[in-house]
Amino acid sequence: MMARTQIILGPKRSLKSLRNLAGQANNMEKRHPEYQYLDLLDEIMKNGFEKQVFGHDKAVKSVFGRMMRYDLSKDFPLLTTKKVFWKGIVHELIWFLKGDTNIKYLADKGVHIWDDWPYKDYKIAMEKGEVPNLTQNEFIEKIKNESVDSEFIKKWGELGPVYGRQWRKWPAADGRIIDQLYWAIEKTKKYPDRKHVVVSAWNPEYVYEMAKPGTSMALPPCHTLFNINVTNGKLSLALYQRSCDMFLGVPFNIASYSLLTLILAQVTGNEPGEFVHFLGDTHIYSDHYDAVKEQLERDPRPFPKVKINPEKKNIDDFVFEDFELVDYDSHGTIKADITAVGGFDEKDRDKFIKA
Repeated sequence: MMARTQIILGPKRSLKSLRNLAGQANNMEKRHPEYQYLDLLDEIMKNGFEKQVFGHDKAVKSVFGRMMRYDLSKDFPLLTTKKVFWKGIVHELIWFLKGDTNIKYLADKGVHIWDDWPYKDYKIAMEKGEVPNLTQNEFIEKIKNESVDSEFIKKWGELGPVYGRQWRKWPAADGRIIDQLYWAIEKTKKYPDRKHVVVSAWNPEYVYEMAKPGTSMALPPCHTLFNINVTNGKLSLALYQRSCDMFLGVPFNIASYSLLTLILAQVTGNEPGEFVHFLGDTHIYSDHYDAVKEQLERDPRPFPKVKINPEKKNIDDFVFEDFELVDYDSHGTIKADITAVGGFDEKDRDKFIKA
């Protein structure tokens, strides 16, 4: 396995040490970009602070405030040290772009990454005797078999105003509905040099104790906001992610927002630039430790490429078949359970809501 290189900065450097640093930097330039992710896994396992997960019996090791960046003009950063679920990445992004917040679309497409959160609510109602007993598999089958306008789907498939709703249907105080994504695209087309093109999924009105009863999102947005930049005809996107599940979530997020960057470059008439990923609380769950150790034993393989239907120029027109993954040669799958964390103490609400 290729050795990992760290550059240690100090207050005083000789000419020789500066040359050595330059050599280290040059070596890092030649390293596979996936090592950014692998190095961070390694850092967390060795030096992460271990703490308890809120409302859960699991622990995490975590660090705070890290960054990765990927040049999308060269290849596509779908990790190769384990197989990543391409179908799920594409369908979830289409779901976001449509402004959808109900898992019905995803369940119908065989994508189950959001299943745990609506079932968590159903299970609470089940324990109170308010609904029939269903296993999670039976619950998802019912979601798939019910019509999209059925009362069951409306009540139990809905995740609340998560990403897609905030991107495409942000509710303004005066009653207007703001399509942030449409605004961002049109602004980028007309004024590519502007610096304020930001799309936010973080709306305090729908976050935990700050929300009115019954209106909170199932899970406050982990990938909180993104900023679009165009420099010399290349479109780049920077994501700030507040909470980063390094083993399961982050590989998905890297690919999802890289694909979004490619889409936005195409619909605005630019070439792809970089995906820049800023990570807040960056963690590994305790039941993923062994899986991470297995992944760290593997060497990266060349990244694949992604082809997008060049005829599509409207953000609302993309479908799954418009995206082709080319030359993806990964190591095998490493399985691990999703941790459905989150939630708050209802008794805390009065502390945050002022008349």
